[in-house]
Amino acid sequence: MGSPFDRFTALLDNPVYVVTAADGAEVGGCLVGFAGQCSIDPPRFVVWISKANHTYGVAARSGALAVHLIPRTRPDLAELFGGLTGDSVDKFAGVDWSPGPSGVPLLTDVEAWFVGSVIDRADWGDHVGFLLEPVAGHAPAAEATPLALHDVTDIQAGHPA
Repeated sequence: MGSPFDRFTALLDNPVYVVTAADGAEVGGCLVGFAGQCSIDPPRFVVWISKANHTYGVAARSGALAVHLIPRTRPDLAELFGGLTGDSVDKFAGVDWSPGPSGVPLLTDVEAWFVGSVIDRADWGDHVGFLLEPVAGHAPAAEATPLALHDVTDIQAGHPA
């Protein structure tokens, strides 16, 4: 049954994101469940990346990250970026993408995305938070339905945290 905190977090159904990074020599991307807007004025967003994840190393060397909302019609993207590790698989080989600001990969088949400059990092455990200042983005004019946490609970992490 778990602790009260475990039961509390089990009730949450936040969006999940694919976060991508580039450091000039390498690209990386992973599924992220810990993220959210943390300031309105100035606009800020934070994403938390597991230190065990291949993408963490690329993100730590990157000045910008891209944050993508995945459509519910593309659970395969969540499986690819959450169920495989960039240590042994080129996750970008089988998906459509293009380089965005600062070279970060922008996935083509997503609901929306933004690129943020990394303005701070916080190491608070097994994940590091990357504080982002939005510099570019794309979102539909109409309402979108992104993939959420409960949609991906069956994915076995490529790099268990």
